[in-house]
Amino acid sequence: MIIAIDGPAAAGKGTLARRLAAELAFDYLDTGQIYRAVGMRVARTGADPADPALAADAARALVPADLHAGDLRGDDAAQAASKVAAIPEVRAALLDFQRAFAARPPGGSGAVLDGRDIGTVVCPDAPIKLFVTASLEKRAERRVKELRQRGLIAIQETVLAEMRERDTRDSSRSVAPLVPADDAFVLDTTELDADAAFAAAIGFVRSRMPVD
Repeated sequence: MIIAIDGPAAAGKGTLARRLAAELAFDYLDTGQIYRAVGMRVARTGADPADPALAADAARALVPADLHAGDLRGDDAAQAASKVAAIPEVRAALLDFQRAFAARPPGGSGAVLDGRDIGTVVCPDAPIKLFVTASLEKRAERRVKELRQRGLIAIQETVLAEMRERDTRDSSRSVAPLVPADDAFVLDTTELDADAAFAAAIGFVRSRMPVD
């Protein structure tokens, strides 16, 4: 059983994916972390993550330990991830890893994957797909709150501009653009808190799961 969850940054898909995985006792993979790890492997050298050759080399050299680096949660990593994700060679290098996890999750029961192209490219045959979204303004507000809670300085206008730029890049790229799968359940969380979003999502998921 595979649950594919896609959506833009700060829409709440990560929190939702982790809660669904815990509720169903499924394994969880944050695929965005993979791209952040690749982007930061390049950025730490002082090079531009948008360099196709360097990014592809970093993707091929990625090891599981890279996913636990301490600098993967900031906006620098998010911007780097968005740049490398637009490179076809990077996506090709990481596609097998994601599909292998989905097909053979460590726990054996099922897998929840969240990212930007899980339902459209990585696992197009997943029986359950969600696309989690929210207004740009609400997502920027959430990101600012998250960053400040972590003790970081965050300016609303700057975060909003960076998020708008990332949305444009993610949705307009020629390779695996950020769009809902045709059969995805679109969940708009603009006016929903985490509990309400989870209630809507788990209701949909259970309606699509086979009855024992």
